[in-house]
Amino acid sequence: MSETVASEQKIDLKAGVNDILAVIDQEREREIITRRFGLYDRRETLEQIGELLGITRERVRQLEKAILSRLRTAAQDGKADAVLALEKSIIRELTEMGRIARVSDLTDSLLGRTSDQRERSHVAFISELAPGLTVINENDNYHHSVGIREYGDEKKIRQEVDAIVAAIKKHGQPITIEELHTQLNYEHPNYVRALATVSKLLAHLKENWGLVKWPTVNPKNIRDKIFVILEENGKPMHFSAIAKSIKDSSFKRKDVTTQAIHNELIKDKRFVLIGRGIYALDTWGFSKGTVADIIADVLRKSAEPLHRDEIVKRVLKSRHVKETTILLNLQSKSEFKRVAKATYTLAPEVKA
Repeated sequence: MSETVASEQKIDLKAGVNDILAVIDQEREREIITRRFGLYDRRETLEQIGELLGITRERVRQLEKAILSRLRTAAQDGKADAVLALEKSIIRELTEMGRIARVSDLTDSLLGRTSDQRERSHVAFISELAPGLTVINENDNYHHSVGIREYGDEKKIRQEVDAIVAAIKKHGQPITIEELHTQLNYEHPNYVRALATVSKLLAHLKENWGLVKWPTVNPKNIRDKIFVILEENGKPMHFSAIAKSIKDSSFKRKDVTTQAIHNELIKDKRFVLIGRGIYALDTWGFSKGTVADIIADVLRKSAEPLHRDEIVKRVLKSRHVKETTILLNLQSKSEFKRVAKATYTLAPEVKA
């Protein structure tokens, strides 16, 4: 964040907004703008304001458009100094943030702390009037955002955001901004990251970006979070270790009990019990079943009988159990037949 706007004392949004509103002569027009943008309280709809003022929804819309047009002209003509002064601070901050940012992130950065809704409304209002800024209005695909106009109008910025979404979708799995940057024609990774934050269709976890519906970047439930933890770890984990990792993570909701984690591990087919309380992902080549099932699978895949040491070696690749557990199953189960010293195969009825 730039030092010149690093604290609230160096940028007074409220005073700036009041100076801008003072340019409006009529009280009714000030009322419309303050209520539409939520400058002093919550934002209100055209219908709500029309009912309050005794005019139609369409008339409120017409007045709002006309008032904003006059304020923009006043700013360009140097009659609303507060707009241009605040615009400079916003452009300076956006330059540090990658040229574009969500209104919420931009306001936080300007003030150097978490902003409230009223302060974000102030920034949104100022950005609507500033000639050097582009506002990206919120809808199902885009967050309410502000960019430096020099680098594009709303249409161009939306197209660039869409291109990033399309590239990630085509890639088919989470990708870092640096990797994404090599695939796209943008001069700096920071701009790619800034554009990505504008999209409601994207999410990220640590350095990886993907579609918001992908649990690997946007885990919404306990099972998804377990999956992310196991995948990041890259090797089997005890359920208590998984629970601790979730509590230590950056997930939004991570206050879960160890018992809840264990319950979800049991229910989900993606997680395979491979030892006492130890789980792995099925995508790692592990399959469900008892130790005897694994021994039988090893012998079934072998073209010839196997020595017990070799059986133990192969079983331990997919199960975290004691060697004695494997040997006890091998010697006590009728489905395994000893055909030579310490050498086993499947019993004839099992092979059939």
